[in-house]
Amino acid sequence: MSPYGTRRYIIRQVLARVLPSSWLPYLLHLRPRAWVIVTAHMSVGFFLSNGLSFLRENLARWALAALAWGVLGNGGTLAINSAFDRDEGDIGYLEDPPPIPRHLSLFAVTMMLLGLAVALSLGWRFTIAYSVCLIMSLLYSVPPFRFKARAGWDLLINAIGFGALTIYAGWAAATQPLMPPIVNVSLAFFCFFVGFYPLTQIYQMSEDVERGDYTLALALGKRNALHLAFLGVGLGFVFLTWEVLQRYQDLRAVGLVLALLAWLAVLIPWYRRHSRASVDDEQRGFYHALYAWALTDVAVLMAMMPLG
Repeated sequence: MSPYGTRRYIIRQVLARVLPSSWLPYLLHLRPRAWVIVTAHMSVGFFLSNGLSFLRENLARWALAALAWGVLGNGGTLAINSAFDRDEGDIGYLEDPPPIPRHLSLFAVTMMLLGLAVALSLGWRFTIAYSVCLIMSLLYSVPPFRFKARAGWDLLINAIGFGALTIYAGWAAATQPLMPPIVNVSLAFFCFFVGFYPLTQIYQMSEDVERGDYTLALALGKRNALHLAFLGVGLGFVFLTWEVLQRYQDLRAVGLVLALLAWLAVLIPWYRRHSRASVDDEQRGFYHALYAWALTDVAVLMAMMPLG
């Protein structure tokens, strides 16, 4: 059992006492731990637009965006992925997953459609971004398309959805048109996800082989997957640096240097030991990369968020 699972089984045990036993697998396969991560990333786009404005209207729009994107859309996406993967080992944001409940795919699609209904209240920009991600979610997981099993397509869908469109969705929820800094920031996070995505696959390579999925990490091998991680992260910081040099030359931008160092602190040791790293080491590296991602979100806000 992963060391990341033991602490969280306490929460699972509490939920098992509160919820009917047939409900718990549905909730767990929505992977609630990911709700916070995705909502936080989306919130970066929202705060880049509004700053720390806590007017009632702004808070209401943020809450609806968090519900639609972070909970219903993201939760449904992860659940439908579980429904067709049928993993038995640890998966992203869920260790020791419960058996797949009978109606999980229908439940997942229902969640995503409920999210679309909420998205409609946030304007056409947010709705288009949400709709694109809904379609990509189905193409990613559901046969006969199942792009997650096609090396390259799996990366492209995730980099567009979780990387670029998630941060753009926060901006769109504030009804802002395309303008600086969201274009370069979205491109930067597209690249960051190009770097991050192979890290989510490396520790699951054995299960992917057994299932017959030909993921990007399998196509590249561990060494080249880590090369891609370095490339994606590097390009991400190129876009952020370009935006800073054009509009945000201020001491506030120093946080981006710290974020870069955080990524290097994850990737360099991983690369040095990739040939002898255990599955637990690789899973731990994935979670450490999430911390570097979170620090990058914070650094972008520090550097570019309006203060007025």
